[in-house]
Amino acid sequence: MPPISATVITFDEADRLADCLASLAFCDEIVVVDSGSTDATRDIAAAAGARVLVRPFDGFRRQKQFAVEQATHDWVLCVDADERVDARLAEAIRAARDGGFAGAAGYRFARCSEYFGRFLRHGNAYPDRQMRLFDRRRGGWQGDREIHERASVDGPVRTLDGHLLHLPFRSFEHQLAKGHQYARMMAEHAHARGKRASLEKLVLAPWWRFWRGYVLRGGFLDGWAGLVHAYVTADNARQKAIQLWLLERGLNAPSAPSSQAPGGSAGRDTGP
Repeated sequence: MPPISATVITFDEADRLADCLASLAFCDEIVVVDSGSTDATRDIAAAAGARVLVRPFDGFRRQKQFAVEQATHDWVLCVDADERVDARLAEAIRAARDGGFAGAAGYRFARCSEYFGRFLRHGNAYPDRQMRLFDRRRGGWQGDREIHERASVDGPVRTLDGHLLHLPFRSFEHQLAKGHQYARMMAEHAHARGKRASLEKLVLAPWWRFWRGYVLRGGFLDGWAGLVHAYVTADNARQKAIQLWLLERGLNAPSAPSSQAPGGSAGRDTGP
């Protein structure tokens, strides 16, 4: 049975980390890469038996790839501090490991996000499949995107049952702050590659994101939570277009590199 290393990147996650690490108890090793927490994050990780490393934060992709490279084992499970592996997914991972991960270079599974008391099961938020378990000899956190980063592998990717439970926000203010920071990072990424703002991105992109998620993908079935989530994530697209427009005109200087990770990463277009 190939051993598994779990990796987690952290910054000030003392209130959420213990549950995350507990859900990874089936792994053979846990590596936590912290970017300078000022709370008890590192102590909690060490008490849970994790190997703790400290590295200045210079982007989600770089931080996660560094964690993968520090792992002892080649099969790596990458989880954010605001995520938990549920029992069904843990069992599916163990079954795949018992089979020697035959015929696969990586595995994807659905991510289910909690939104103020309710797990969203529709809209843009679900199933938000993530490829987080992979053979690092055949891939990793590649590319040049430091936000909405994705792992990739050279080879077949299978799908496992179960959920990666996602608890992204401590409060509504936390969601707004993360949304603003992510919009800024995405705008800077686009600006660096010569992309330009447009009326389509400012007006139509937010409208389409809301319509697709709330209507076409059934976000309305999640009640008030689905409605608010659809509105707020649509506004993230508008913020990105405005930030890009300001950068083009030199009215908003690029942000300085931060040593603080804003608490996990976003999947696809679901919001932070």
